[in-house]
Amino acid sequence: MFEVKTMNNIAQQGLDELAARGLTVNVEAENPDGLLIRSAKLHDAVFGDKLLAIARAGVGTDNVPVARCTEAGIAVFNTAGANAEAVKELALCALLLGSRDIVGGIEWVKSMQGEEGIAAKVEKGKSAYVGPEINGKTLGIIGLGAIGSLVANAATELGMTVFGYDPYMSVDAAWRLNSVVRHADDLDTIFRESDYIMVQVHCNDETRGMLGAEQFAKMKDGVRIINLARGELVNDEALIAAIDVGKVARYVTDFPNDRLVGIANVVAMPHLGASTPESEEKCAVMAAQELADYLYNGNIKNGVNLPNVSLERAGVARICVIHKNVPRMINRFLDLIGDQNINVEHMINKPRGDVAYTIIDTGSDIPAEIEEKIAAMQEVMRVRVIR
Repeated sequence: MFEVKTMNNIAQQGLDELAARGLTVNVEAENPDGLLIRSAKLHDAVFGDKLLAIARAGVGTDNVPVARCTEAGIAVFNTAGANAEAVKELALCALLLGSRDIVGGIEWVKSMQGEEGIAAKVEKGKSAYVGPEINGKTLGIIGLGAIGSLVANAATELGMTVFGYDPYMSVDAAWRLNSVVRHADDLDTIFRESDYIMVQVHCNDETRGMLGAEQFAKMKDGVRIINLARGELVNDEALIAAIDVGKVARYVTDFPNDRLVGIANVVAMPHLGASTPESEEKCAVMAAQELADYLYNGNIKNGVNLPNVSLERAGVARICVIHKNVPRMINRFLDLIGDQNINVEHMINKPRGDVAYTIIDTGSDIPAEIEEKIAAMQEVMRVRVIR
């Protein structure tokens, strides 16, 4: 039986899912087969030799040493899409916060506590917090994944014209997208056309600082920017300079930092994107399902460091190999199996950059010597046989 160690508080529904799938949960386990985490920082963690997978109940994996896990043959999962509804709702709220100075108005009213004649003062001073309607305005969304596509569809229902840019959009996301959402061929179209710009992409070496001085200069005067993805996507100094000259009317972010807090026309929320009980439950259940499917079947869904691979079980045994994406690896595996006169029922191989993952189902059991020979190959990070 597989043992899973949970870290942080995992929603009970996720724990129930683990138990329903026959996994033992032990928060004190010293050498578990799997980890189920939320925000636990693992960069300095020492992983036991049994650890096969880490499932993060959330999207970001900055707290996980992904590269080290790959080298050790440890699969890393996230729960992309499980929090999409929660973030979509916050994004719609952010559109309104970016339009009208709702936060400033509320703080102004609170400041009058204990005074007399508040109703009259409110009527006299409310014009300082006026802002435009979003109906009839243009929203440009950078990133049309699970969250971006939901926001795009909802924004069209609110009367907005929506442009979307995503060169890596999946087929599933394309099917989810409302047909009235306009396709932008490049980012310059987003910058040129949009009254509101929302970024919904992962932060990596390619996207870090993607909104900077050069990009702000291409935008409309008075543009309103919403960033609920990652703070590092926007260059803070360039943003503040753009706010100072009126290029950016308001910036709404879910990622406050020392530089932005207190800056006029910056609305900073305390990372509330997925902070709903429903989202936490969905993430925990999805993480538990991903972990169980990998431990029992070797299937990968929402892989962070390995390709997504799923294959129905057939035959007697299943060989799962994490290896370098180099020529002739599959032939070498099949030669070892064929030399033992073992039939291959079916198989699958998928690459992800420099790494590949192979699943082979066989018609009879796999001798220990085959597993040992595959494990001894220099290009192999991990091999296991599931029976």
